[in-house]
Amino acid sequence: MDTAAESYARGKTAEPYGTMLAPETVRIERLLPGPIERVWSYLTDSDKRAKWFAGGPMELRQGGAVSLTFRNSDLSDGETHPDSVCSADGVDHVMTGVITKCEPPRLLSFNWSADGTGTDTTFELSQEGPDTRLVVTHRRIPNRMQLVNMSAGWHVHIGILIDLLSETTPRRFWPEQIRLMKVYQARFAE
Repeated sequence: MDTAAESYARGKTAEPYGTMLAPETVRIERLLPGPIERVWSYLTDSDKRAKWFAGGPMELRQGGAVSLTFRNSDLSDGETHPDSVCSADGVDHVMTGVITKCEPPRLLSFNWSADGTGTDTTFELSQEGPDTRLVVTHRRIPNRMQLVNMSAGWHVHIGILIDLLSETTPRRFWPEQIRLMKVYQARFAE
């Protein structure tokens, strides 16, 4: 039986799309190559997280601060933002928030605002043989356009994580984001 990395590399397993659980909630599941502790480190270590999602400090305890600096144009070689709207220092977005649950190495949740009024993201990990099941649930998304954007973003970011864990060249963020926004727009049509 193939590992998750081998299946993706051979094209045997297409990356499934996220599922809209409610008008303000999306869930994406993936089987990632490697042990749960390795995947956990890519969620919680700033340097590793910066390679697929966003770097920055995280106080790994309930009530701990989170600061994420997104540099999506740096996630793969030759990447540029399609609309050239990055700030002068190349930062696409900075987010501060608060950890709402932290149970290493199985559960991490945070709210996307320091006062707890933002959207909520939960990462759930479980070991499945040599691989790790990752379930990302993003709740309290305020509108359909943001639901589409966040769904496409999670899809691409997790795909880049799979590439890194599989030790393959990371896919390009922006072309995938643009393509997947169209897919999710159709999938989550009103």
